[in-house]
Amino acid sequence: MTTRTVGPFTVSAIGLGAMPMSMNGDGVLPPRDEAIATVHAALDAGVTFIDTADIYAPSWAEMGHNERIVRDALASWEGDTTGILVGTKGGITRRSAEKDFGRDGSLAYLRSAVERSRENLDVDVIDLYQYHRPDRWMVYGEIMANLKTLQEEGLIRAIGISNASIEEIDIARQVLGEGNLASVQNEFSPRHPGSYGELRYCDEHDIAFLPWSPLGGTGGGGRNVGERFTTFREIGEDHAVSPQQVVLAWELSLSTRVVPIPGARRAASITDSAQAAELALSADELARCSAAVGIEI
Repeated sequence: MTTRTVGPFTVSAIGLGAMPMSMNGDGVLPPRDEAIATVHAALDAGVTFIDTADIYAPSWAEMGHNERIVRDALASWEGDTTGILVGTKGGITRRSAEKDFGRDGSLAYLRSAVERSRENLDVDVIDLYQYHRPDRWMVYGEIMANLKTLQEEGLIRAIGISNASIEEIDIARQVLGEGNLASVQNEFSPRHPGSYGELRYCDEHDIAFLPWSPLGGTGGGGRNVGERFTTFREIGEDHAVSPQQVVLAWELSLSTRVVPIPGARRAASITDSAQAAELALSADELARCSAAVGIEI
């Protein structure tokens, strides 16, 4: 598979979003052996970047559920895992009420979250740690300083942020130092093109942009993207590929800094998505895709 860079790491142009194996829009989770088989299918297809997070879990009492699936899948895969990048996230809390999600960007909480993720992933150092969502009770620059402290302590190698505005990306760059913000992970898809400004900003400043839910989400948006946006279906039919592959190929064309992370809970889904890295679309087809989404290139 063609490759791109995320901070100091070289990764496959298409990553795997592991979240749907532990929580998703319709609440249907695969058995553990099928979830592990899905990760194996991604690795077999050439995917070398897996995205997870500590809060991806079926319930508040199972924090780290998704990280442990990724850990066990890597441990049981027969291939060479030395080039696999696992990125995880922290900063969102879950309490006894199932939908009681909070935020905590304090140094004490982030350190404890990193320690738990290290244990869940069975690693000494987390290669890519991304701050999951802003804690509006704290100054964003202070949160970035806390992550920098954890990096200086040798607990994490590279720092990223998620669900961030251009202003927050700029603050992260200032606090971490030029070139030290590895990634920005925001929602971006035909259904949700609102982060295009952040994508362009990342392109200008050599920061990896990781679209989450790049096909439209786990509640059916990804499965039905070709129905809602018929241009992608029509172009897919011309190339004898799925509309999902066309969406991902279009997103890859927007910047060499883009690394989509389509979510999957079935092996067939990620196997299909991975092929988008090699799908060549014409300039006219790409323009049609952008116009269908309402983006001016």
